Amino acid sequence: MSVTAFAPQTEARLALARQVADAVLFEGYVLYPYRASAAKNRLRWQFGVLVPPAWGAECEEHAFQHTECLMEPRAGAALAVELRFLRARRRTVQRALPDGRFETVPELRLEDRVLVPWDEGVEERVEAVVPVDELLAGDVVIPFDRPAGEETEPVLDEIGREIGRTIRRYEELDGVLRLSARELDGPYRVMRLTAVVENTSTWLPPAGRAADRDAALPRSLMAAHLLMALSKGAFLSMTDPPEWARAAIGSCRNLHTWPVLAAEPGRADVMLSSPIILEDHPAIAPESPGALYDATEIDEILALRTAALTDEEKREARGTDERAAAAIDLADSLPPDVWERLHGAVRGLREVTGPPAMADAPGPRSPDTPWWDPAADAGFDPERDQVLVDGWSVGAGSRVVLNPGLRRTDAQDLFLRGRTATVEAVLHDVDGGVHLAVTVDGDPGADLRREQGRYLYFQPDELTLAQEDA
Repeated sequence: MSVTAFAPQTEARLALARQVADAVLFEGYVLYPYRASAAKNRLRWQFGVLVPPAWGAECEEHAFQHTECLMEPRAGAALAVELRFLRARRRTVQRALPDGRFETVPELRLEDRVLVPWDEGVEERVEAVVPVDELLAGDVVIPFDRPAGEETEPVLDEIGREIGRTIRRYEELDGVLRLSARELDGPYRVMRLTAVVENTSTWLPPAGRAADRDAALPRSLMAAHLLMALSKGAFLSMTDPPEWARAAIGSCRNLHTWPVLAAEPGRADVMLSSPIILEDHPAIAPESPGALYDATEIDEILALRTAALTDEEKREARGTDERAAAAIDLADSLPPDVWERLHGAVRGLREVTGPPAMADAPGPRSPDTPWWDPAADAGFDPERDQVLVDGWSVGAGSRVVLNPGLRRTDAQDLFLRGRTATVEAVLHDVDGGVHLAVTVDGDPGADLRREQGRYLYFQPDELTLAQEDA
């Protein structure tokens, strides 16, 4: 096996993919309001956590990730692999005593921040470059380890006096990266690449008490993911493969991770295997001003809320973590033109060659003709209109049984299957569709939904009339 530094061309391609991989690495690392005391920051690292096997056997978290994808390498190709993860560094805060000793405290108040205990995330990498022919010959095993350690840093006040210190402790961490490839039968030279990341820690919980997640995390790989690049050749998309490869793609096993093409559109030589499901060629929005550590939020809302924190809340956030402090400073320093860009962006426009043809009015329409008919629209009354459900006339006030799932729907709707509800309105859309706005019986927020007009919506074939109204 050869393990060498990445070639400049490979490093350049991986650098582009790392922009998205960084978002994966720090997704949920520290959430708004960025304070350790906030409830949402007390459960850390939800994605890509590879725990010690002894702990994984007792919980629903896992000690490994298993990635399989297809690739078409050319002769002499090499595979560059970069495993990235966060390692927990547990920080303790201590106050200096007059006699020169230190005592552990829940916080240490400074002029600009409030230092508190916290598990900091330190980025780690395991890199390898392996010829594809070597992968075909058998498993390539790359063990890695990180030793335990401790770092002490003095805490100084505004005039330079030592008023305390922080102690940062690392626990021992062990793992292994296993790589292999197998050429598939058929007319195309296609290979199935397998990459497995395992936490091989032999840590066991102290005798006499059950293990807890807090004890397991310093010995875990957090937000673990893989970047893989071919020097010559391409990967196949796992979500949109060519027709001839669909069966082979369908037989790939991906456990606790999902591989996507991560190079710029038009290229397929870089793959990101992520614990968060992404689409091919993911990219950071160019309007995003910086890391806010919550990629599922809208930057504008998150930045506005962060800027509106009180001074005391910002002091605690700055003392929680350096990245939290950077998010606070970012929100406080955004210029007006950046706020303007955060308000929204159009990603693409299609050329309009003419107005759409209408079924009831063939031929071109005058540009000043509205796309809806105001007179027809005025004839609808959501509170009085009726629609047929199972041959029965249903309108506002009718009680129905919810049966979602006949078409594509989300989990929240599926959880309501079999529940009874009250119809609040019958709505018609511009395409001629009919939707029934309902409130679920027993929902404690039903009155609030009625007041705000925020209902759940179903189509007639997703409902049946409640038995007492039949």
